[in-house]
Amino acid sequence: MKSALIPTTLMLAVLAIPAKADVITDWNLKTGNLITESKMGTPPAVRVMAIVQTSAYGAVNAITQRYPMAASQQRAAKGASIDAAVAAAHRGALLKLLPAQQASIDAAYQAALASITDGDAKTAGIVIGEQAAAQVLAQRADDSVTSPVAYRPHTSAGAYVPTAMPAVPQWSQRKPWLMTSAAQFRPAAPPALTGEVWIRDYNEVKALGSKTSSSRSAEQTQIALFWEYSLPSIYYGVVRSVAEQPAREPTRNALLYAMAAQAMDDALIGVFDAKYRYNFWRPVTAIRNGDGDGHDGTQRDASWTSLIDAPMHPEYPSGHAILASAVATVLKADIGAGPVPTLTTTSPTAKGATRRWASLDDFVREVSDARIYAGIHFRTATEVGIEMGRRIGELAAKRLHTPGQ
Repeated sequence: MKSALIPTTLMLAVLAIPAKADVITDWNLKTGNLITESKMGTPPAVRVMAIVQTSAYGAVNAITQRYPMAASQQRAAKGASIDAAVAAAHRGALLKLLPAQQASIDAAYQAALASITDGDAKTAGIVIGEQAAAQVLAQRADDSVTSPVAYRPHTSAGAYVPTAMPAVPQWSQRKPWLMTSAAQFRPAAPPALTGEVWIRDYNEVKALGSKTSSSRSAEQTQIALFWEYSLPSIYYGVVRSVAEQPAREPTRNALLYAMAAQAMDDALIGVFDAKYRYNFWRPVTAIRNGDGDGHDGTQRDASWTSLIDAPMHPEYPSGHAILASAVATVLKADIGAGPVPTLTTTSPTAKGATRRWASLDDFVREVSDARIYAGIHFRTATEVGIEMGRRIGELAAKRLHTPGQ
C-alpha cells in the first residue's frame, strides 16, 4: 500500500466532486483535499480521518441527541447549528493533526461559517463542535502513534539491506478503536513454500502482475492502475455513494462515516501487526529468487518486475483488501435489506477515471484482484485481508445499531 505522488492541482480537481447538501459528505471531501495537500502517507491519513469523522459524529449527536451519550455530553443543545458544529469539530481536530495546513483549514472553516446565519444557534454549534474535537483528541492522545520504531530488517554482516525505512512498523502498538488489540484477528502464517497454494499464488502473480505481462487484459491493467492509489479518499467515494441517497440525515451519515473511519483505522492497525509478524516477501523478491524456495513448480525469472512498484512494507496480508472489506461490511450493515445504490469512486492514479460497481462484493473483489494485476500481492494475502476486514467491519457494524456502547 502506498500513496502515489500526484500533482496537487490534479488531485484537487479529481476530488472536487460537486457535493450535495449534507455537511458530513462536504467536509469529508474538504478533509481529503487537506490530507492530499499535506503529502501524508496512507496509514497516518487513515488515522486522521478516523479522529476527524469521530469528532464530527460527536458534535452532531450532541445536538440531535438521537443516540445515548455519556453524562458529560448531556447538555442543552436544542437549536444549535449542526453545520457550525461540524465545521468547528473538523477545524479543532485538523489543526491538531495537520498543523502545517492551518491556512487552508482556516480558509475552509471561515467559508463554511460565512454561509451560516449569525446568532445563538451558530455560536452554540461552534462551542459544541470544538468540545467534540477536544474530547476525541484527548481520548486518542495515548494511541502510541509516536512510539519509537524498534523494527530492524533481518540481516547479517556483509548482507545487503534496503536503505529506505519500511512503512509504520510501530503501527501495531497503537490503541484500536474497535478491536481489543492489534492481534485480535491476526491470521495464520502465509502458505508454506512447499505447498500447492504457494505454487498457485506464485504463478498467478508471475503471469498477471508483470510489467510486461501478455496475460493481463487492458481492463485488468486499468484496474491495477486505478487502485494504485491508497489514500482514504478513494474509499470514501464508495461511502458517499450510500450517504448521498435520498432521505438520509446528518446524524445517520455522521455515524456511518465515523464507523467506516474507525474500521479502516483498525484495519491498518491489524494488517500491519500481521505484516511485521510474518515479514513475508513481495512477489518481485520471490520471483527473482524462485529457485531458492525449495519447489520445482516455481521457476525463477531474474528480471521480473511488477506493474507498479511494491510498497515499502511486507506483503502479507493485503492492506487494500482489508480496507475494502472493512468498508463494505460497514456499508452492508447500514444499507440492511434496502437496495444497494450504484457504487462509484475516482482515482488520481487513473487520471481521475471513475469506476462503478453494482454490489459491495464486486467492489471488494475488484480491489483485491487489482493488487494481483499490479504484481504486488499474492492471492492468499488478498483472501486473508478480506476476511480480516470483514471481522473488523462487523465490530463497527454493531455500533451502527447500538451506537451508545
